Amino acid sequence: MKIQYKDKEIEINESKKIIEILKEECNEKIISAIVNNEIKPLNYEINKDSKIELLDISSSDGMKTYIRGLLFIMGKAFEELYPNIEIRVEYQLYHSMFCTIKNMEVTDEIIENINKKMREIIDKNLPIIKKECTKQEAEKIYERYNTNKGKLQLENESKKIFSMYYCEDYFNYFYGVMPISTGYMKIFDIKKYNEGFLIRYPSKRHTTTIPEFIDNKKLLEALKDYEKIHKVLNLDTLEKLNKAIKEGKAKDIVMLDEALHEKKISKIADSIAENKNVKMVLIAGPSSSGKTTFAQRLGLQLKLNGLRPVTISVDNYFVEREQNPVDANGKYDFETIEAVDMKLLNNHIERLLKGEEVEMPTFNFQTGHKEYKGNRIKLGKEDIIVMEGIHCLNDRLTSQIPRNKKFKVYISALTVLNMDEFNRISTTDSRLIRRIVRDSNFRSYSAIHTLKMWDSVNRGELINIFPYQEQSDAMFNTSLIYEINVLKKYALPQLEALDNRSIEYAEAKRIREFLKYFEDIPDELVPTNSLLREFIGGGDFKY
Repeated sequence: MKIQYKDKEIEINESKKIIEILKEECNEKIISAIVNNEIKPLNYEINKDSKIELLDISSSDGMKTYIRGLLFIMGKAFEELYPNIEIRVEYQLYHSMFCTIKNMEVTDEIIENINKKMREIIDKNLPIIKKECTKQEAEKIYERYNTNKGKLQLENESKKIFSMYYCEDYFNYFYGVMPISTGYMKIFDIKKYNEGFLIRYPSKRHTTTIPEFIDNKKLLEALKDYEKIHKVLNLDTLEKLNKAIKEGKAKDIVMLDEALHEKKISKIADSIAENKNVKMVLIAGPSSSGKTTFAQRLGLQLKLNGLRPVTISVDNYFVEREQNPVDANGKYDFETIEAVDMKLLNNHIERLLKGEEVEMPTFNFQTGHKEYKGNRIKLGKEDIIVMEGIHCLNDRLTSQIPRNKKFKVYISALTVLNMDEFNRISTTDSRLIRRIVRDSNFRSYSAIHTLKMWDSVNRGELINIFPYQEQSDAMFNTSLIYEINVLKKYALPQLEALDNRSIEYAEAKRIREFLKYFEDIPDELVPTNSLLREFIGGGDFKY
């Protein structure tokens, strides 16, 4: 068999594990691998011609493996020291996983003991072994141990082989590739935080240190608010959600979540109307957050408060193409704030707020220049400017407008649904699924196109959006607890069209397998004013 690794070709005469074939290259920083465009553990056995790429935590897939390993070790440490504690991995904060304990108060002593035990487990470099069994064998295991760890596997009809990860007597299940031993997760920290604790880890950019924690209090409150509601509704895990759908409660779930959205939007509109100084609303959020629908639904609520929203598009204020900054590769960088003609934008807003009439530009993306077509605007007494864009939370964009005249809204699909107690559903994954569906339905882009550009989109968000989220006056969670159940039927065919000849196959396969755990909800149940209609179509609003 011929093995291709970087510019080397290695011949082997019998099946061997990756870590045996590339023994010298597999140092302690290497945590997993890509084999023929599929993510594999380092003890995966190669039995055919293969192309191998080794992953450390500077890669997205390597980092995901590292985090799963840390949570596995954390679970083992708790089971050894506090076997009756009920842990839940809640959400991802700044390079951290926020966890809570349901049946015991988190104390400094508990954190200190768990920290010590985790480091002891890591120092021993214990093997993490994947064991597989049939459905019948798995059912006996769950009956014997009375556990929910990985139990959702039993509901996946496409799954024939069931898995569990063991380390000595401890076992757990994680949806994705795991490290082959506990010695790989040396860099971590655990600290008491809020009513729970944080498991902290390095960043992809700085892989050998733990970054200083940035406290996102508003983001945490927004997450906790939504999670509290869904816990009361007994819909905080996918197992419970699927069960409710099977019991015929899908319509009730849809109506409750849509009512929650309407209530939250109404509350934001009320806050804007109550502040008589506010003359403009600025909306920002990462890709596929549903900004367009949110802005239009907020506009309706503002009208009920006696205000008339006037929309200004930041996209019409790009600098002339020849003035647009370029990136490190010499390509036009349309995401940097310097790509916006901020001087003209501020001049127009200032004049509008003084009661003057302004002719608004229309940017021609083909020619790369602003055009003036007689679109004149003058604000009346009850008019309020509404503007959305990636830089809207950054005060540099509207630096000439006093802060007290601005009301900033940060929106994002902040997923609060967990697969189970240890496996959370990534907010980024939820947005990616939305984008795959929207790109296919309305932009004629395939899933492979969306996946190719997703890392670049995320990098732009890290620079231009996330650093400013805590400066917002209100946060709106556009996530709907049922949305992936609806999006599944649109996204799956797109992802299944990819084969392993594409480098995007690994990510497509991961999301594809993840989607198969969701019970279907027909889109006929989705209201026509729902934010979800921005992605599946058939809605009331224009996009």
